[in-house]
Amino acid sequence: PPVTVSEFESVWTFPDSTFQRVLYILTSPIKAVFFVTIPDSRRPGIWAKLYLVSFVMSVAWISGLTYIMVWMVTVAGDALDIPDTVMGLTILAAGTSVPDCLASVFVARDGYGDMAVSNSLGSNVFDILLCLGVPWLIESAIKHGESVVITSEGLTYSALTLLGTVVFLFASMAINKWKLNKSYGLVCLVAYLLVITISCLYELNVFGDFNPPSCPR
Repeated sequence: PPVTVSEFESVWTFPDSTFQRVLYILTSPIKAVFFVTIPDSRRPGIWAKLYLVSFVMSVAWISGLTYIMVWMVTVAGDALDIPDTVMGLTILAAGTSVPDCLASVFVARDGYGDMAVSNSLGSNVFDILLCLGVPWLIESAIKHGESVVITSEGLTYSALTLLGTVVFLFASMAINKWKLNKSYGLVCLVAYLLVITISCLYELNVFGDFNPPSCPR
């Protein structure tokens, strides 16, 4: 249910701490744009009925900002002579997974460890099957059935590595008696660094000629 007038707190409320005030000032421009374009359905009155508009505008902003992020990462990788696949494995993967990480942290701290694990697995299944399938479907439909070509053979090894991480996750969790603690978190962190290092080395052609050179400018 919508909040009452007394419960509603405006997004323009100036915070108390120094750090939050600095962050407030730095984020004010983008916050102003969001405030104008996205109806705040938490506000009482007619605003509460605009939740569908808020949802659609939020999705539109996420799509636009994601496009800009991918474009900037691609340009940065081209300027630094880093393959797109490496930028995707590192910068883009970290940027898009931070919300999932925070969600898992919050539910794990509340005692719902099974939900944290399910969230991490479910988000990856969603990313692989839907977030790859839908763009490829749209691209093929626009090009009248023409296939989408992947220019990196190293992704085959990355996919096999991903499968190995799922097996490792369940095996290590079973060894740890299905408990999430600091030692298990450290093991997962080390495993991530190892996997991402091996995948990047594949894409950088350290183990063979997997990734073709970039097209000349």
